[in-house]
Amino acid sequence: MVFDERAYSVLVVSSGSRFNDAITPLLPYSEYYPVCFAGNIAAARREMLARAYDFVIINAPVCDDPGARFAMDISTKTDAIVLLLLKTDLYEQIHGQVQPYGVFTLPVPTPVQTLKQGLKWMAAARERLRRTQEKASTVEDKMEEIRLVNQAKWTLIEQQKMTESEAHRYIEKQAMDRCVSKKEIALQILQMQRASGAQADQKA
Repeated sequence: MVFDERAYSVLVVSSGSRFNDAITPLLPYSEYYPVCFAGNIAAARREMLARAYDFVIINAPVCDDPGARFAMDISTKTDAIVLLLLKTDLYEQIHGQVQPYGVFTLPVPTPVQTLKQGLKWMAAARERLRRTQEKASTVEDKMEEIRLVNQAKWTLIEQQKMTESEAHRYIEKQAMDRCVSKKEIALQILQMQRASGAQADQKA
């Protein structure tokens, strides 16, 4: 496994017991947990509503459903990495449909080693997506801090008659002296403003 410290949750969508028996040894609990099985697309959709999965592996067709629409839905609407296994005679046609949606495909029958390699590709894709999400979250957090600090500065300007540069230096110094983030100082300033406003309303 590429990333030894992380276990990936897996949903296997397959109506074939032989395939389920064949893929189970490739998904050891030390690397993939939990591993759940759905025998049809409706059951798979219920599973996806019940919890998030890192990987969704679809052995098509599933009870005569080609699985392409489900694969595209999951790939575009969730964070799961999707692998669609297709019969050789349908591979080129359906591969062209699902590839733009980020769905991995392999023809079946496929060698065990190829399937193992496919799982490694899925792990790499999931980690890349995870890092992208973490970066996006960091940017959002930074934007939120800037927004709160600006609100706190205007509160100091209006209530304490500070200039903008004085308010900025005050927040930075408070954060440095108390070893906390500027966001936390800004939140405290805004909370005090709300408390003062509530007291003024009660007196009125």
